[in-house]
Amino acid sequence: MIWTGTCGFGRGQVEVMRNLAAVEIQETFYHPVPVARAAKWRARAPPEFRFAVKASQFITHEVSSPTYRRSGRVIPPEDRAAYGNFQDSPPVREGWEATRAVAEALGAHMIVFQTPSTFRPTDANRTALFRFFESIRTDATKGIELRGGWATHLVTRICEEIGLVHVVDPFANEPATYGLAYFRLHGSPPGPSMYRYTYTDANLVRLKAICDEYDDSYVMFNNLSMQSDALRFQRNLLESTERTGSAHE
Repeated sequence: MIWTGTCGFGRGQVEVMRNLAAVEIQETFYHPVPVARAAKWRARAPPEFRFAVKASQFITHEVSSPTYRRSGRVIPPEDRAAYGNFQDSPPVREGWEATRAVAEALGAHMIVFQTPSTFRPTDANRTALFRFFESIRTDATKGIELRGGWATHLVTRICEEIGLVHVVDPFANEPATYGLAYFRLHGSPPGPSMYRYTYTDANLVRLKAICDEYDDSYVMFNNLSMQSDALRFQRNLLESTERTGSAHE
């Protein structure tokens, strides 16, 4: 099964929920989202529509990250060191509880943890990863997009031991895990244009071939033309299924 969606609502919420199979909620990364708002999103969506939630930056990113400009809070200098890096600290626990609550309200199938490039493969960071994930509980599948130069064999071992799905851009890297794939497409595959890139028909054919190597896949577009690219990819999947069905009649 391939679930096609976008990272954030590329158009109006109703249009996304009507025409695509999934969405990754981005707002949860920047600041806590009221559970009541998440419940409204779930109520508006068809029963089969899938939600993923991007985990709070309070868990993953240090306060020096420019993404904190959208956090909606002023963090005193004496508290700054307690944020990010999967620490055992009140801000990290706050970030997790906010993420978990929204995921439960949405009935989310995935929670995606994206690390910054500054989160390097050190012994301290590996220990923090294991401690954090062993301390949390959720019914959702947990995925991790490890940035910062983590070797594939190390990612494989971490994901296997903790029970994580390795999240990647399929045009840049291969997942270090098998079975379920979670792809986040950031733009040029790969190249300088990144988020401004519009995927070609040839790109989408290759993308389907990559997805076919896995039991199930989430394909989440995260570029400026994500809505139209996601719709084209979903349409290509439908046409491919119809052609396959006709061939077997």
